[in-house]
Amino acid sequence: MTTLAPPPSQEDARRSHRAAPPADGGVSARARRLFTGPEEDPRWARPALWGILLLATALYAWNLTSITGNTFYDAAVYSGTKSWKAFFFGALDSGSFITVDKPPFALWVMGLSARVFGYGTWQLMLPMIAAGTGSVALLYRQIKRDFGPIAGTISALVLTLTPITVAITRDTNPDPILVLLMMLGAAALMKAVRNGKLMPLVWSAVAIGFAFNTKMMQAYVVLPVFFLVYLWATNVSLGKRIRNLAVATVALIVSSAWWMVIVDLIPASSRPYIGGSTDNTVWDLVIGYNGFGRIFGASSSVGSQGNGASFGGSSGLYRMFNEIMGGQISWLIPFAAIALIGGLVLRGRAPRTDAKRAALMLWGGWFVLHFLTFSLAEGTFHPYYVTAMAPGIAALAGAGGVLLYRAFREGSAAKWAWVLPAAIAASSVWAVVLLQRVSGSGTVYTVAEIVVAVAGIASVLGLLVGRFTKRHRLMGFAALAAVVALLAGPAAYSVSAATSSTNGTNPTAGPSTGGGMGGGGGGMGGAPSGGTTGKSGSAPSGSGSGSGKMGTPPSGTAPSGSGSSTGKTGTTEAGTESGSTSKSTSESGTQQAGGGMGGGSQVSSEMITYLKKHQDGATWLLAVSTDQTASSIILESGQPVISMGGWSGSDNAMTLAKLKSLVKSGKLHYIIVSSDGGQGTNSAIATWVKAHGTAVKSSAYSSSSSTTSTSSSSTSSGLYRLDASDVS
Repeated sequence: MTTLAPPPSQEDARRSHRAAPPADGGVSARARRLFTGPEEDPRWARPALWGILLLATALYAWNLTSITGNTFYDAAVYSGTKSWKAFFFGALDSGSFITVDKPPFALWVMGLSARVFGYGTWQLMLPMIAAGTGSVALLYRQIKRDFGPIAGTISALVLTLTPITVAITRDTNPDPILVLLMMLGAAALMKAVRNGKLMPLVWSAVAIGFAFNTKMMQAYVVLPVFFLVYLWATNVSLGKRIRNLAVATVALIVSSAWWMVIVDLIPASSRPYIGGSTDNTVWDLVIGYNGFGRIFGASSSVGSQGNGASFGGSSGLYRMFNEIMGGQISWLIPFAAIALIGGLVLRGRAPRTDAKRAALMLWGGWFVLHFLTFSLAEGTFHPYYVTAMAPGIAALAGAGGVLLYRAFREGSAAKWAWVLPAAIAASSVWAVVLLQRVSGSGTVYTVAEIVVAVAGIASVLGLLVGRFTKRHRLMGFAALAAVVALLAGPAAYSVSAATSSTNGTNPTAGPSTGGGMGGGGGGMGGAPSGGTTGKSGSAPSGSGSGSGKMGTPPSGTAPSGSGSSTGKTGTTEAGTESGSTSKSTSESGTQQAGGGMGGGSQVSSEMITYLKKHQDGATWLLAVSTDQTASSIILESGQPVISMGGWSGSDNAMTLAKLKSLVKSGKLHYIIVSSDGGQGTNSAIATWVKAHGTAVKSSAYSSSSSTTSTSSSSTSSGLYRLDASDVS
């Protein structure tokens, strides 16, 4: 560990690490450098990077066939493979009736993979795994450039072992794509800071624009620190900095808004309804449901956005440390915070254009802005959102940790003898607290707790004894012990996430830490890996209808484990909106259809078979209330299904006039209506359907209903047939 000292000169590095490559710089030399790294790097650096990338890939892809995708997005990707129109708009169904509540860039990436290789688990997961591993490699490169290979290696390892990052990368939510695009933006920004040229800054803006088209306003969280770092640290005149930022801002607006502008300019009659919006525009989705509604809650957005506590705990500065979130992201927050402050102090007298300080400002601002945004958000909040904060924590752990070590080892000021040990002690103690919360969940967490305690104590004592006795080798071993102490806990959670079936809707890592909605793990937000959560209030960002394996929907049969697929014994209730944990369905293998229209109805495999047999050329197999019900049926049947009310049933996607038009044109014959007549704007539709449609008895498609149900219940399926003659 003596290599934690400042790196040797290039001449020493060449002599001690490897011979210079052939002078011809041919293909063989370049290929060798790919695996061994630049000649000035120590011998261990590139193999260590390859080992970390292999570890990341293994964690993200382990037992690939068991990975559970988010059926909400899975269905949209499948629909996009059947229709280029659905692909462009990000429609839930191939008939393009309604879109998902996010822009479609992540769906495009998965959709192109599915179009090339076919629709299935590994085809959809391939881009996610590549994005996760690519983010690790990119962070290594960025931190190594300014702080050396040790800092880069530590940062890459921390990001790889961030539990929530492992969990969400094993899913089809768009967050891994979002993080990679934001990191590409950061890399281009730092290049612009170093060389003062315009084009890297423009490409940084374009990357954030694509991130916007992945998850809208969340991509903009880092923009304030991007602007600040460029204005402060770039080595060109102030006027040129301002001019370049103005040009980059134009690039940001264009790359962010092009899809939104095109969609909103297309007449509503020629495109899908914009899911999650109140007025069928993407602009409303940007500023409402996926914008200020996430920050301020229900007052700024459609639906009940004020239910953030249902998934990640109550808003406030403690949120990242509570029983739900603590084990997902907070392990190294104490160390990162101390490293950020210490690093900035150490670079305090450096020139304005100092690259190290600029990097600390960038990653420190990345961390702080995400921490405050996620902690204080009062709208819908899911634990997996915080994967976007992980690169900031990882970068500070590597870069700041190396700066603190060098100050500790070489600094003459007595204060630096305590900063690094204090940072290690703070995060080690916090890791023990987190592991004690789950001490009864398995031997691995008990062992991890012991490892953290022993390694943490050994590290702090070794550092102090080594410094005051001038034993540098002892300090090196103590630094290695610190890495073990700080990463043992996250590693245990990450392995758990990789070896367990992750909830596709609300993925988390590690064991349950309690019950209740917002008051601990389990149930909502704190579900153990593989658990299935219900929903409270309106749609969370990136939510789907339960979890399940992805597969190609064959005609008439369910794909292999397709989501929380309908018609399977023991499946879960799709789209429960009461806030309770989803429960097993009846022995017949039916599935609840969700609230509002169809809220009390059941959809079984037998019903789907009946609907396909009697589809009679209609575009849509069925109309149901919510996205989560529709997505499961789409994946099972392979046919387009209308979601009339979007995610929570509150969207105004279906009107009575539109329904009559679809029925009259023969594009839709079947609709599910709840026994209570529906809710809100759907009540008029429910009343009309019951008055003009023909109720389909459950005995028409279920052989068991005639012998196990009374005559009244055999007609209570909520399924109605409508034909052109029913429209007056």
